[in-house]
Amino acid sequence: MSLIETFTDYVLNRKSLKEYVEVRKTIHERGEFNDAKLIQAQDNLERLKAEEPEVYEGMYATLAKIYARNSGLTIEYPLDFIRQILRMYRTHLTPTQVYEEYKRVLEHYHHDV
Repeated sequence: MSLIETFTDYVLNRKSLKEYVEVRKTIHERGEFNDAKLIQAQDNLERLKAEEPEVYEGMYATLAKIYARNSGLTIEYPLDFIRQILRMYRTHLTPTQVYEEYKRVLEHYHHDV
């Protein structure tokens, strides 16, 4: 399995990104995120799940809808998801605001459908 396939599996199946950091050391490909960013993303996901479970579930539901629509480069979907997770708790935006922005991506994926 390639690195992006492994990463996608971890993101879609809500597996620990901290475990992924260890697994990817056995795959000799370069990834999009460094270890520290992946660990931060996992910490953000855990915090989001504990503090705002509706937003947590909504983020994954939006990701599922993006996959169902399948109107773009599928390798970008989990990468963008993690980019959004990394924005939470780091910027002036609240997790709810990041989620609302992320949902808007569904509006932009209408390519001659």
